[in-house]
Amino acid sequence: MSTREPTFEEAINAARHWCNAWEGGELSDEILADRVSELLTSQTGARGFFVISLSSDCPLMDRLPEALVLQLRRAGSLVINLTVKNLAMSSAMAVHHKRHENTNLKVKSERVTARCLELLRLLEPNEVKSQLEKLLDGIKGDGGSVEFLRRWNYDNEQKQAIASSIYEVAESNP
Repeated sequence: MSTREPTFEEAINAARHWCNAWEGGELSDEILADRVSELLTSQTGARGFFVISLSSDCPLMDRLPEALVLQLRRAGSLVINLTVKNLAMSSAMAVHHKRHENTNLKVKSERVTARCLELLRLLEPNEVKSQLEKLLDGIKGDGGSVEFLRRWNYDNEQKQAIASSIYEVAESNP
């Protein structure tokens, strides 16, 4: 990647390529982590990485290499904020898909939720706690996360699913 910020599409394509190469044994954990760190320097790049790593069939987020965990931790609040939002969105969408009896999409949303839960457990605990508390405040109608929740028009059942996911993270962290 160059030093310019990638477009969202470029970030998605790079992440897909690197995930496939890693899964195929063509890319070491360390090289993958270095490549991903290039995407984690911008919001757009990080979003593109998470679109692929959280939602695709690539097992990267199910078997997180330590070198990648270090890079994700180094990216700090950018990664935590995106992961918290992905946790919220996937939790709410699982409810939506259940209502519409779309089992395949429900399972995919649940997989994204599980991947977000595991990743949040590996990131800086105080920052994770702070971001999750802000989201909980938003569910209660307070703070900056209210607009995020309103934008997606989540109903009470979906907000409850988001809160349940938040508490799952808290249960596993000291």
